[in-house]
Amino acid sequence: MNEQQVVESAEDAAPELPTDPCSVVWSGGHSYVLEGLHGARWVGMDDRGRPRFLTDAELRRRGWSRTRD
Repeated sequence: MNEQQVVESAEDAAPELPTDPCSVVWSGGHSYVLEGLHGARWVGMDDRGRPRFLTDAELRRRGWSRTRD
């Protein structure tokens, strides 16, 4: 198994991001809310209180969970 296959299999095993508007997930100690329909963008705040916008792909790369822990 090469590195590409390992990455693809890890992505396949990862749970899908929620798709309902106003869904909340956690990443890096911050909450992100799904704004818009069909995964338009995830909106949260950075450490300084500035708005932060992430795509589905960015959130998957950073790692996420449904709970704060």
